[in-house]
Amino acid sequence: MSPLTNAQTRDIETLIHPYTNLDAHRNEGPTILESGNGIYVQDTQGKQYIEGMAGLWCTSLGYGNEELIEAAREQLSKLSFTHLFGGKSHDPAIALAEKLKEISPAPASKIFFTCSGSEANDTQIKLAWYYNNARGLPEKKKIISRQRAYHGVTIASASLTGLPANHADFDLPIDRIVHTACPHHYRNAQPGESEEDFSTRLADELEDLIEKEGPDTIAAFFAEPVMGAGGVVVPPESYFAKIQAVLTKHDILFIVDEVICGFGRTGEMFGSHTFDLNPDSISVAKAITSAYAPLGAITVSEDVYQAMLDESRKIGTFGHGYTYSGHPLSTAIGLKTLEIYERDNIVNHVQSVAPIFQSRLTELSSHPLVGEARGVGLLGAVELVADKVNKTPFDPKMGAAAHASRLCEEEGLITRAIFGDALAFCPPLIITEAQVNDMFDILERGLNRSLDVLKAAA
Repeated sequence: MSPLTNAQTRDIETLIHPYTNLDAHRNEGPTILESGNGIYVQDTQGKQYIEGMAGLWCTSLGYGNEELIEAAREQLSKLSFTHLFGGKSHDPAIALAEKLKEISPAPASKIFFTCSGSEANDTQIKLAWYYNNARGLPEKKKIISRQRAYHGVTIASASLTGLPANHADFDLPIDRIVHTACPHHYRNAQPGESEEDFSTRLADELEDLIEKEGPDTIAAFFAEPVMGAGGVVVPPESYFAKIQAVLTKHDILFIVDEVICGFGRTGEMFGSHTFDLNPDSISVAKAITSAYAPLGAITVSEDVYQAMLDESRKIGTFGHGYTYSGHPLSTAIGLKTLEIYERDNIVNHVQSVAPIFQSRLTELSSHPLVGEARGVGLLGAVELVADKVNKTPFDPKMGAAAHASRLCEEEGLITRAIFGDALAFCPPLIITEAQVNDMFDILERGLNRSLDVLKAAA
């Protein structure tokens, strides 16, 4: 191992890194990036990488987009900050809200802005409670999420998240959050169970959970169209159709977390379009600004808005919001981002390059380390296993996916080890077919280098 640079030492002594083994980090140090262009980033040592995760599922238009940079400069020079408290407003927030209402897959009467997906989902929970109080249903407050879901890291949104490391020793989940099964056919189906039968069983289990908890106590059900950090789990055949029927039967709000899937990632503008979902509300963030500034948002239906009006008449105010809700910088960048998506027909571009992406992904199913390769659009993952025939996972203490990710990085590709020893990749949406092939060529080299080490350790 090379000695740590001065910058790496300064990092270790000053920063806490999310989703990082903090003890190991003290020895290994960070990879410090200093520039980016298109789908590439470069570190302080001059090494170039394909940013195979678009940052964190978010830098959809790639790095160094001059239009977004100019939109930021113009807004900062005109109005660097104002807020939406107490009836104040500004044009970028108004215009972006209008555009989101226009394209939303959910019925949108109004838009509420946040700073992140975590805050968006936290707000969704609060509004579900607020809504049911307003309509005289004070017991209808429980929220159903799914095992392996990822919905954020605030106290409430981390409780929705169904990943063990997000709960361990944080005293989570909080009360009124319950979890149902993860729809991962490869891992959770019974022997010989078809996708259709698996979906039926999961819908029946959801109904049983609702009956056990009491239908009159359940406010909402949260779901990502494709589960992201939980393993890039693509829903099995007819899963959401069956789930939505159960929710409708019991008057349960269907809240769809589009934070990763939104704005073209799955080959449609929203994952809800790809999988024929009919949400009551959606949460968005990440690609809404191509990650050039923090921004999240939720849609508010007319029914919920009318309840909010009733509560404002009763209480005298709507007592929720953030200093940076609808920040003029973020909303100006978001407005330009959506303009570029539409003008450059980003969805069509994704549809044009997704076949080669998914073809190269599927080919990895034959690799000795890969138990399952799965994905949709420009989103994918490979799950690493010790035994392909029996789907035997590696011992978690080995960190198989983390090891493979490090070797891919050495080869020039940034990917991410996520739940279940899966390697995830979701490159900027502007990636070309040639660049897709370059990315998978590097990925294969990283997997091949991992093979002997991991098999010997297993």
